[in-house]
Amino acid sequence: MDNLALYRKYRPKNFKEVFGQDHIIDVLESSIKNEKVSHAYLFVGTRGTGKTTVARIFADMLKVSPNDLYEIDAASNRGIDDIRELRDGVRVLPFDSKYKIYIIDEVHMLSKDAWGALLKTLEEPPKHVIFVLATTELHKVPDTIISRCQVFTFKKASNIALKKIFENVSKKEGFELGAGVSELLSILADGSFRDGLGVLQKVLNFSKNKKITTEEVEDITGAPKTKLVNDFISAIAHEDIELGMSTVEKAGEINLDMKLFLKLIILKFRMAIILRYAPKLEDEMMGDLSENDITFLKELVKEDKKGMLRSKALSVLLEAYANIDNAFIGGLPLELALIEIVSKE
Repeated sequence: MDNLALYRKYRPKNFKEVFGQDHIIDVLESSIKNEKVSHAYLFVGTRGTGKTTVARIFADMLKVSPNDLYEIDAASNRGIDDIRELRDGVRVLPFDSKYKIYIIDEVHMLSKDAWGALLKTLEEPPKHVIFVLATTELHKVPDTIISRCQVFTFKKASNIALKKIFENVSKKEGFELGAGVSELLSILADGSFRDGLGVLQKVLNFSKNKKITTEEVEDITGAPKTKLVNDFISAIAHEDIELGMSTVEKAGEINLDMKLFLKLIILKFRMAIILRYAPKLEDEMMGDLSENDITFLKELVKEDKKGMLRSKALSVLLEAYANIDNAFIGGLPLELALIEIVSKE
């Protein structure tokens, strides 16, 4: 592996390589083909979903040269003087392209005065200028700005898209991902291509083997151990509140991210329910779980004579997940969920 960050090395270079944003790519490609390009676009989405990458590809498709492409970080260039300088530059014709494109990232960081100055430019833009504004916080962008832009909302990366990327990149880098690894990595990525490739790079850099295991990913990233996740699910299946409580306590002692811990519990609990009610789908689960996990869940379903692994319990866990950000004691929502599911009161 070279020293170049994976998210830079494998950044999409054209629209065909962009995953999960077809609803945006189709419109942009059509606007270029029909020569109906807008003067201002607003790209909205969480971090790492490809906003800046798509903006750069858009500029490339319009044959905008590096001399006429300007990227501005509003977090560090947020004042009115910065925008006034931009306004002065806008009046100048392109050097060697049909358009000048200004990509303004983190645009929600602009000051109030800067917004006012930018609005004047958006209201009467020169024909040779295109603005692409990008933000992770749409609610901080003034309505007067939004109304003058074509707004595109970028979706968080799906687990399917992330897993495909992780497997392809790993193969190109000379590694193989074992069963369940791409699923775990996609969960850790939390919908961000950039963050996901950052996690993958960390794993590949520190791995001692060419075949990556889930245990190795857990050790390198600090992700919740499979045993802790399995113990909590076992506690529900066996109505063992003491085991469940001790599992949550152990997770707290090693300072686990409780939200991630609960997320992994919910995903595996869902798999258990599928094995109970739709066992024919087992083959489709093989890529998402290791062989040991499949065996564990199948045995647990057999042992669950009282039907504790059911949809009602999953609903309780989902409610706990929704409340976990507001809990001043990290493990409290898990403990309350456990008691509600298992308690006979």
